[in-house]
Amino acid sequence: MVELRGAADGMEQTRPDPTAVHRNAILAALIALSIAAWILLIRQGAAHGADSRMASPSMGLGAPLFLAVWLAMTIAMMFPAAAPMALTFHKAQSARRQRRQAFVATWIFLAGYLVVWVASGVVAYVGALAAEAIATRFDLSAQTSARIGGLTLVAAGLYQLTPLKDLCLTKCRTPMSFIMTSWREGPLGALQMGAIHGAWCLGCCWLLCAIMFPLGMMNVAALATVTFIVFAEKTLPLGAAVAQALGVFIFAYGLLIIIQPQALPIFHG
Repeated sequence: MVELRGAADGMEQTRPDPTAVHRNAILAALIALSIAAWILLIRQGAAHGADSRMASPSMGLGAPLFLAVWLAMTIAMMFPAAAPMALTFHKAQSARRQRRQAFVATWIFLAGYLVVWVASGVVAYVGALAAEAIATRFDLSAQTSARIGGLTLVAAGLYQLTPLKDLCLTKCRTPMSFIMTSWREGPLGALQMGAIHGAWCLGCCWLLCAIMFPLGMMNVAALATVTFIVFAEKTLPLGAAVAQALGVFIFAYGLLIIIQPQALPIFHG
């Protein structure tokens, strides 16, 4: 009997922790979605790289396709940095399930997050159409358009150094604090929490996303660079310092484009 009890105890000890299994599954799903989005963006860029319309703010796309590309960009660029928050939400929900309280799946939280970013895509598309209309109306030269893009980079670099950026970044860098201060009950509450986190994330990264318009929405190198910036400032131990250092670099690059418009990757004189 002692041997049987010992064997049973050994099996209990080697049985996988369900919470850890679910956590790994969520992380794997986030990584897989991000990789799939990157493949889609790279293929889209390769297929239309020679199309001059892809260098325009709207990429010559209708609203539905633009929003689809925007969603793919969000998943590719933001999901790696959003993973710690999603996993912390899952951990909190798993603890509730162990206490036999209502459990809400993490995908509902992520849905709320994506709703905010899709809404920002609508605003971005309207802005892109307005920018194209203004450029056509005033017949802006390639140099002038490039310099406007340089000003966008200057603004993005300066924003990296502001208290508002620091506040939004702090909210994104402290998942447990966010969960404790922004908790909502039930599925609707989880959706609201995801939207709140999405709003903080948008406040942190909106100008980093805006610089994709002058750099080229399908510019894979620029996409990868912005993704690295977002991931580094949100997850690395010295993330706040990284955000400021990269802000100085973005500011300096924007000044260079203003002085020398040909420094813009998509410049066509």
